[in-house]
Amino acid sequence: MSAARENTRRPLPPLPEPRSSWALFLDVDGTLAGFRDDPDDVRVPASLKATLAALHAVSGGAVALVSGRHLRDLDRLLGPPLVAASGLHGLQRRRADGSRDDIAPASDQADILHRHVDALAARMPRLGVEDKGVCMTLHYRATPALEQAVTDAARAISDQLDGYETQPGNCSIDIKPAGIDKGRAVTAFADESPFAGRTPVYVGDDLTDEHAFAAVNVRAGISIRVGDREPTQARFGLRDPRAVEAWLLDVLKHLRT
Repeated sequence: MSAARENTRRPLPPLPEPRSSWALFLDVDGTLAGFRDDPDDVRVPASLKATLAALHAVSGGAVALVSGRHLRDLDRLLGPPLVAASGLHGLQRRRADGSRDDIAPASDQADILHRHVDALAARMPRLGVEDKGVCMTLHYRATPALEQAVTDAARAISDQLDGYETQPGNCSIDIKPAGIDKGRAVTAFADESPFAGRTPVYVGDDLTDEHAFAAVNVRAGISIRVGDREPTQARFGLRDPRAVEAWLLDVLKHLRT
């Protein structure tokens, strides 16, 4: 067993059998790429981009990114041929044919959200703020001691907004429209071409990925948690983004046989 692929909390994920038909759904931060204090500093290795492009080709386009990032960020990081993608935890969804199925919350609530977060940032100058338009992500990776204060503040802001909720993440918390999650995005993709009829495979690392793990488990798919976070609904595990890249390359080799 390769040391890069060791995981003591979950069994290693399987590899496709000959003539398997898989649909790959992939989180980005913490899964395909490591975290950075500033999300804009994240980079995806060229070798992984090449593997993803090859997987897209061999699977007939059945590879989708599912992320809390904005679609424009996903395009900047990975770009074509990965057209199918969901951003902002499911608020944005671009199908494999390039058409969009976005959800637009009330703009006045987003304006109120921005005002509250601006005021919070003024009181917490070390807080990282990621502006996603109708969503906001508050980061405290550089200052872990702020976790409780940031979490409490985010919940207080959410409570003042109509139809919003908080979503804890890895050293972050999102304030986002309620009832939208990655699991709904994966389910919508799984019912469409080129994903329909394939075994769904989801790889993610964060609390925000738990809805997606549940969605693929219901469809007898393969759910893979990156890292050692527990508890999780994922049935398999990989240690880190490097292990994910190695496993995806193995998947590609098996799908080509």
